[in-house]
Amino acid sequence: MTTTTAPDILGRALLDYQQGRQPATLTVHCSVAEDEPLSAAYFFRTVLQMPELERQALDECRGRVLDLGAGAGAHALELQGRGFREVKAVDVSAGAVAVMQARGVREVARHSLFDAALAQELPYDTILLLMNGLGLVGTLAGLDQFLAHARPLLAPGGQILATSSDVAYLYEDEDGAVVLDLNGPYHGEITYTLSYEGQTGEPFPWLFLEAALLQDAAEAAGYVAEIIGHDEQDQYLARLTPLAGTSEPAA
Repeated sequence: MTTTTAPDILGRALLDYQQGRQPATLTVHCSVAEDEPLSAAYFFRTVLQMPELERQALDECRGRVLDLGAGAGAHALELQGRGFREVKAVDVSAGAVAVMQARGVREVARHSLFDAALAQELPYDTILLLMNGLGLVGTLAGLDQFLAHARPLLAPGGQILATSSDVAYLYEDEDGAVVLDLNGPYHGEITYTLSYEGQTGEPFPWLFLEAALLQDAAEAAGYVAEIIGHDEQDQYLARLTPLAGTSEPAA
């Protein structure tokens, strides 16, 4: 199990909301945009409140499901309600894990994305990374690491369902032209910090990825990447499946 001494900002807000503090609201600090409020209620939404891409991803799930970055367990609970018997919900936040257990998610664990312990119970037919969940990989290098890490977690014919988006619009100048530093880090590598009730957490990286770059990275890692959905906010849903007959990439 991954442990940390950093304050569990998200977990505190989720626990407060679960315990009846309905206005519980985090502040999201972003390295390239203004601060924004984030209501804890968003993590508790029902399927009817979810964006279309999330509903589509849930419809595409099959078999044994691993929900990474599960938050308050909204997706896991929906799948359980649909009759999925094996849904494992994972989050690095201890508070999130406690909330999911209280809400009735049957199989919950506290792990980071790259925790080797994820491989203890194999294999999975579907790995979910929703709510711009591909961002959990953090960086382009983290994406490559995750794709290698996920290969042995998947059953034959298994799939990764992930949402992401391109955020080049954040770099538009006054004339609407996108101005990027081609010598700097990839423009979709962003740093976030969460604060709540007078406490601020540790900064963490988050990746927003152009669909074409995801497809390139997937191909290099031995996957086929299909973009199976888009929405009006330029977000997309991707399905990644390991190429049949290819060997697992060397560590």
